[in-house]
Amino acid sequence: MGGRMYDVIIIGAGSSGLTAAVYSARKNLKTLLTSKDIGGQLNWTLGVENYMGYQFIEGPELIHKFEEQVKQFPIDIVIGENLRGISRTDSGFEVRTEGGVVYQGLTLIVCTGKRPRSLDVPGEKELIGRGVSYCATCDGPLFKGLKVAVIGGGNSALEAADDLIKIAERVYVVSLTPLTGDQILIDRIKASPNAVILTQCETLAVMGDKLVKGITVKQLRGNEMTNLDVEGVFVEIGLIPNSDLVKGLVVLNGHGEIEVSCSNETGVPGLYAAGDVTNVPEKQIVVAAGEGAKAALQAHRYLQRLTRRDPPPGSGTL
Repeated sequence: MGGRMYDVIIIGAGSSGLTAAVYSARKNLKTLLTSKDIGGQLNWTLGVENYMGYQFIEGPELIHKFEEQVKQFPIDIVIGENLRGISRTDSGFEVRTEGGVVYQGLTLIVCTGKRPRSLDVPGEKELIGRGVSYCATCDGPLFKGLKVAVIGGGNSALEAADDLIKIAERVYVVSLTPLTGDQILIDRIKASPNAVILTQCETLAVMGDKLVKGITVKQLRGNEMTNLDVEGVFVEIGLIPNSDLVKGLVVLNGHGEIEVSCSNETGVPGLYAAGDVTNVPEKQIVVAAGEGAKAALQAHRYLQRLTRRDPPPGSGTL
């Protein structure tokens, strides 16, 4: 068994987790915030123009402001520990780390977000940060005047290509399927003189020693192999929910997202989820933050019911 019992354990420190922590602390709940890192996907975002109060702010700067606000409250924060599992107990939940530490909580809020889907081809992992990137917004400016490839055919890939054609010498868009993004983006990229669109092509390998030197692609029709000389590879083939910790404990949809009600309930009493790891359709910073606030407020109401201190109707705090 672990040591201190928390009122709420929040897993994940992106916009939803950090907001949940503030709302939990303001309700005077004993709160633990634990995460592999602080910021999540916001750390990859160069510019944010749609978060209220800021006409423009860089992602890491915004998350730093979130973090500063969290640290104004008496919240236990554990960053850098990998979690091994979550289980239900008679009193609530246990969260176990790979190092063998066990945390106990009466309620649990899962805000673990998503991670980029990888190609799983030779050279990709070895050259991450050396030409392989999962965020064109973050790393695109590093490739000014160079040749790059964007892997994918959906909106995220097309938006990346649209940004890169403004600064790169040449942009290859390599997609397994015909392009599936918005037609306005497709038309814009097709009209660009420095864009080359290669559909129904599979990326087989990323080439390079210390830095990316190219990629190998195969045409699905005819199996013809081609080496493209590029110095940057932007993998934009979607995101994977970080929901493995709760698989088998809560209901996941076909995309691996945690299914929640409009009150962030998972179906397991006392277990809530918020942000991009859930089935809430709009994956936006402001939405994730709001969902984190809602989840914390619901956890507070659940704890009130546990102690038979239900507030009178209409006494909720905004």
